[in-house]
Amino acid sequence: MGIMSSEWSGRLQHWMRTLKDDFYRPLGTISWEAFRTMEHLSPEEAMKGQFEPVEPGFTWGKTWEYCWFRGKVVLPAEAEGKRIVMDLRPDGESTLFVNGQEFGTYRASWVTQKHHFIEDNVLSTAAAAGTEYEILMETYAGHYYPESPNGGCATGPVLPGAYQDPLEEGKRRTLGVCTFGIWNEDAYQLWMDADTLKQVLDKLDPNSLRAAKIAEALENFTLAVDFEQDEAGRIASYRAGREALKPALEAKNGSTAPVFYAIGNAHIDLAWLWPMAETHRKTERTFAAQLRLLEEYPEYKYIQSQPAAYEMCRKYYPELFQRIKEAVKDGKWIAEGAMWVEPHNNMASGESLIRQLLYGKKYYKEEFGVDSQMLWLPDTFGYTAALPQILKSCGVKYLVTQKIFWSYNEGEQFPYHYFYWEGMDGSKITSFLPTSYTYRTDPSELIGVWENRSQKRDLDAFLLPFGYGDGGGGPARDYLEYAKREKDLEGCPKVKQENPITFFKDMEAEGGPKYTYTGELYFSAHRGTYTSQAMVKQNNRRCELSMRELELWSTLAALKGKAYPAEAVERLWKEVLLHQFHDILPGSSIARVYQEAEKAFHAILDESHELTEKALQSLTEGENGITVGNSLGFAYETVLELPESFAAGAKTKEGKEIPTEKIGDKVYGLAELPAYGMVSLVPAEEQTKAEDEVVLTQVGETYVLENRQVKAVVDGKGEVISFVLKTSGREFAAEPLNRFHLYKDVPRLFDAWDIDSNYKEQEITAAEDVKVSVLQAGSLRGVLKVTGRISNSSFVQYIRLDAESTRLEFETVIGWKELHRLLKVAFPVRVFAENGINEMQFGYVERPTRRSRTYDKDRFEVCNHRYSALCDGAHGAAVLNDCKYGHDIKEDTIRLTLLKSAVEPDYTADLGTHSFTYAILPHSCEWYEAGIEQSAFALNNPLTAVKGKAALGQESWLSFDQDNLVVDAWKREENGSRVILRFHEFQGRRGEVTLHTRLAVKQWCTRLAVKQWCECNLMEEPEAFKTGEIRVTLKPYEIKTLMFEI
Repeated sequence: MGIMSSEWSGRLQHWMRTLKDDFYRPLGTISWEAFRTMEHLSPEEAMKGQFEPVEPGFTWGKTWEYCWFRGKVVLPAEAEGKRIVMDLRPDGESTLFVNGQEFGTYRASWVTQKHHFIEDNVLSTAAAAGTEYEILMETYAGHYYPESPNGGCATGPVLPGAYQDPLEEGKRRTLGVCTFGIWNEDAYQLWMDADTLKQVLDKLDPNSLRAAKIAEALENFTLAVDFEQDEAGRIASYRAGREALKPALEAKNGSTAPVFYAIGNAHIDLAWLWPMAETHRKTERTFAAQLRLLEEYPEYKYIQSQPAAYEMCRKYYPELFQRIKEAVKDGKWIAEGAMWVEPHNNMASGESLIRQLLYGKKYYKEEFGVDSQMLWLPDTFGYTAALPQILKSCGVKYLVTQKIFWSYNEGEQFPYHYFYWEGMDGSKITSFLPTSYTYRTDPSELIGVWENRSQKRDLDAFLLPFGYGDGGGGPARDYLEYAKREKDLEGCPKVKQENPITFFKDMEAEGGPKYTYTGELYFSAHRGTYTSQAMVKQNNRRCELSMRELELWSTLAALKGKAYPAEAVERLWKEVLLHQFHDILPGSSIARVYQEAEKAFHAILDESHELTEKALQSLTEGENGITVGNSLGFAYETVLELPESFAAGAKTKEGKEIPTEKIGDKVYGLAELPAYGMVSLVPAEEQTKAEDEVVLTQVGETYVLENRQVKAVVDGKGEVISFVLKTSGREFAAEPLNRFHLYKDVPRLFDAWDIDSNYKEQEITAAEDVKVSVLQAGSLRGVLKVTGRISNSSFVQYIRLDAESTRLEFETVIGWKELHRLLKVAFPVRVFAENGINEMQFGYVERPTRRSRTYDKDRFEVCNHRYSALCDGAHGAAVLNDCKYGHDIKEDTIRLTLLKSAVEPDYTADLGTHSFTYAILPHSCEWYEAGIEQSAFALNNPLTAVKGKAALGQESWLSFDQDNLVVDAWKREENGSRVILRFHEFQGRRGEVTLHTRLAVKQWCTRLAVKQWCECNLMEEPEAFKTGEIRVTLKPYEIKTLMFEI
């Protein structure tokens, strides 16, 4: 027997249950009229609809449909002075409006306590009889997505015909009986008292004196409370019961109790298991409900991140947005989080992460008067080592996240909650990692969190983000009532409701973190998010690069006098950033999200390309010839496709002849592009041959592709069985390169998110029925065509080698028809390296190629950007790609993950046609001397050609005296007319660099002289301006931003 006998504990259970049954007494039903629509309407627009009377049992609901319900509540005499609430039964998430004002939410079906559906929908805390309330309720019919009965965002194996929508279309929802009535505050407050103490008792040592005192108090409470009498008698006994519990609730902790800084929050996924249009409603449901709680509980503080979510609220619910702004001024609503959205920050480019902060912080400042100092990223799937430097240069001091602790795959547990996070350049950010962002505040939760913390020492306080996320509507009233009782309750951590910034400042006053963690924060789960929904990843990268091109050429055009498209640039960037949200870019949302995202990406690309062409066109003169701009920081030769007018030959406008060739119906030219410059070509009367010619020959059943730099032998399977770098004579093919590997991929949890480590044991036959033929055999370009099938999917591949190139490219088109399959392509190379080199934002990260430790085994699938490489010092090879992120390196093999066909939450994920290019690049020097960064950039960066001749000439308009730099942005200042140049060091070398601008073309010289310049942070806040030589010092991997007045 425990501290309480079974007789008493059973009695206590009855008393607690009966108390909850007495929380609510209906006074009347709400009669409704209904109006159905597929449109997103404002309340004013909806009120103009054709409403018709409906009764309980009314069925309705097509997929994606909404139904507006209109009703009225008139309070009877019995309501006088009472707390009046609504018990709504709409059978779906609902957005509420009362007397024309945004009111809140009918919470999602998965909330943990049934009375949470009722307790916060308060019409009045002290009602006046006769008061009328106009109720307007917008209810969502919902939609279907597949999920196993076991849950876990997975389906497991899928039988034919399984996972069909169980609901009848048109009848997805049924209206229940909706009532209004009296909330019995005495019963509720007594239940909160008793439940708080009961939960403390359950966690205490049963031999402690504190346990004995609480047990006695709970027993006495059941003796004081008599349910079996009229309401007045019951309430009197409830008050007596509270008196019996009062001494136990007033007992204080000793001097060493931990302190929990509790902050209400609602993590709102901007899209996930619902489309973005539903998120618009979620902002109203959550924000309005939390404003009412803030009004009732003076000590309560609520944090909301993501300016993109605020902007949804501002657009669709402007009056609610104004109320939020007032709450921010009062200090109760905390507008924080720094970034525009909470993105997947491993795949977003470095410049995208900067823009997330630039536009996010700008919004907080302009709309709320807040200088956001904390990055709030509770639910993203891993964290790049570039982030501390980015945050520090944006004035962000603190990081809060938690996903690292999702170690359900038995990976290595992260050791700290409170620590300095040190990035790859040495920048440090103070960080706190709770273990959830949807905590409750009851004693069981708090005590359990403290007992299970990973950092046992040097941690006296804990940050506790509490509340339902998404459709749950944020914290319920219970959460605030528990917190009131736990300010200093013996046996429970102390709770104070505070701004997280206050938590960090208080911790700093106590000495700050004692530990430092260096490098990326790798998440040992959700590895499949680097590959799922290939379309969104490909278009994200295309958009990032397109925005770079748009800004760069538009800035140059503006210096010549053309208007800079500032409004379009900001609008397009925000659309790119929105789709980097951590359930869109990772590929973990429903199908409609990706259908809408694809349309958005195409709109971004169309407009950015159009604006870029206009900018380039303004930099040219006349109609004769074409001009190609090179925005990259290195000169290189490349094969260009030219108009038919160049069939006879081509030369630069300065008269230098370039090699050309017509292969089939296409004309090609081999042109040298100046770094940060333009080359103009005009037709010539005769062709010039290249010094280096591509030779493509068939030898038996193999094909040989070679130029003077490399030689590749391709067999009848389309695999490269030999790849020799001619300058060194070294063979790089340890086994056939470009071999496809196909695996069964049925994750036990998180279907679209995860790749289980045992996938390697489930390999099945990949490429079959393969045929190889010669497509193009020119001197400038040789191309083999490979066709075949992979399981149920057909593929075509073009293996391409150009003159003057060491890069062997594989342009691939796959008609993907697979279910629960994972496709990789392997490049086993003759290179021994303990660590692989993976490009990341603003540099690279080294990861182990062996699986010796748990740390190594966790990293069986990792993220790269444009390249991964193996290097032994004298030699090496890199695999480049134009849109892929997931890959693995084990021993001597680099394997790129090409496609993953998940089922949950999108049964059609990745089905369809995919086009992408990857390449292998060998070298015979240190990797950073081999041009891997440059070649990967060139593979990804499409060239734009316009009519006319360049006014700039062929020389570079920007140059550095070092080769370890990449320009990330050349743009107009956000809030002015000065020019911003951002670049970074990518090789890990410290030194000085001198920058030269050569913009003084005769007709431009009065416009383009650099009058003065300065360094600035990433928020474009300038330091002291200088004149003269532009020379700066760079640390390894440092991001440098300069501002020019021209």
